[in-house]
Amino acid sequence: MNGWTEIRDGGVLLEDEAVLVLDKPAGFPVVGERHGTDLVRLAREAGEWLLPVHRIDKVASGAVLLAKQPWAHADLARQFSRRSVDKAYLVVTRSRGLPEQGTIDLPLCVGRKNRVRVAAPRASIVADEAGGRWSVASSEVFTDTRTYPSLTTFARVWEDEGNTLLAVRPVTGRRHQIRVHLAWIGHPIEGDPLFDKQRPSQGARTCLHSWGLAFDAAWSGGTRIRVEAAPGADFWAPVRERLPDGTPATLTRRARRAVAALGQAAP
Repeated sequence: MNGWTEIRDGGVLLEDEAVLVLDKPAGFPVVGERHGTDLVRLAREAGEWLLPVHRIDKVASGAVLLAKQPWAHADLARQFSRRSVDKAYLVVTRSRGLPEQGTIDLPLCVGRKNRVRVAAPRASIVADEAGGRWSVASSEVFTDTRTYPSLTTFARVWEDEGNTLLAVRPVTGRRHQIRVHLAWIGHPIEGDPLFDKQRPSQGARTCLHSWGLAFDAAWSGGTRIRVEAAPGADFWAPVRERLPDGTPATLTRRARRAVAALGQAAP
């Protein structure tokens, strides 16, 4: 899959006069690819001018919000800046043992080779697993580089002997935030090329999916719009043979309840 028409026709979740919400396939960056292509460039080469309101990782799939008008882009960008946009992800980790709910409050920075990392020594991370919280003391945070407060909350949806399905809310929106946070507390995302050392080869993808978005549509009387992108078969592939009686659809329903339990309306 490498043509804009194919991606667009198979991935429109919502479209009106102001926005396009697209179900992005894994493996495509939203914007900014130096030596390849990206969704915005593909669209422009096909004659469609779209403005990305936010980004999700190249390795991730799922809902991406694109503006069709500059005024819509400005309004939605302000909502992201105010953190009034609800974002929910589904994640499969290569691990088990996470609590029913958790909060990862670890600042991030950019380290060697432009890689995002926690802005403190790994050994300084305090794990309150009974309370479901990971943090570092302010005295441990690096002072010789720019750091970014970063907060992720999650709820466990399902687990077996090797994997866990999480519903995740990135309260802040830092680059690689979910991937770094989960890896640094010992629960890397299945298939992550940066952090999953047991990553399988030959076409396996990273199990990170932008599942839901909710935002205010000023152009439609301020209506709160909610959009959900169902994960594809490639997302479920590592665990499909071990799923319980609940099919992926059943697990998605559980995930909606889990997100609601985090204090955020489900998408």
